[in-house]
Amino acid sequence: MSTVTTSPGAPTTPRRDKAQLGLAALLAVVGAYTFYDATTLRVGFGDPVGPRLFPYVIGAGTFLLAVLLVVATLRGDVPEAEAGEDIDLSQPADWRTVLTLVGVLAFTVLTVSFLGWAVSGAILFAGSAWALGSRTVVRDVLVGAVLSVTSWYFFHEVLGVALSPGILDGVL
Repeated sequence: MSTVTTSPGAPTTPRRDKAQLGLAALLAVVGAYTFYDATTLRVGFGDPVGPRLFPYVIGAGTFLLAVLLVVATLRGDVPEAEAGEDIDLSQPADWRTVLTLVGVLAFTVLTVSFLGWAVSGAILFAGSAWALGSRTVVRDVLVGAVLSVTSWYFFHEVLGVALSPGILDGVL
């Protein structure tokens, strides 16, 4: 193990967290794209506010948060790792779990139009629960089915948004 020694009169430079700068860059890109995308929306003649207002606000707000995060990071305002969640920092990241979750999400994205939201949502819930350590597959599938069917009906009946029924077309 090595120890870091500093001379008593040496000024300390603020520690820069590259992950925070990366997050700020991602926020800036998302904010700029949202703002740009709002310019491509068609505006109706009789709309007093129009559909552009909220994307402009969200895009500008996201970009502003990116700038504030860069300023805070460059000033050395870095959160302490120990003060975060209850995690063991001596253990490496569990990439198997992360990749399993990414795989389940990718499967859902690829199959939601064919299988429909009710089936894909149940698989998404059960697969995510399994990736995070649950081994009660039947219960997870049932809970996922109840949640996805309930959300499908909520979107369809209450919000008027048509989600794909997929293979359950005519049943739902």
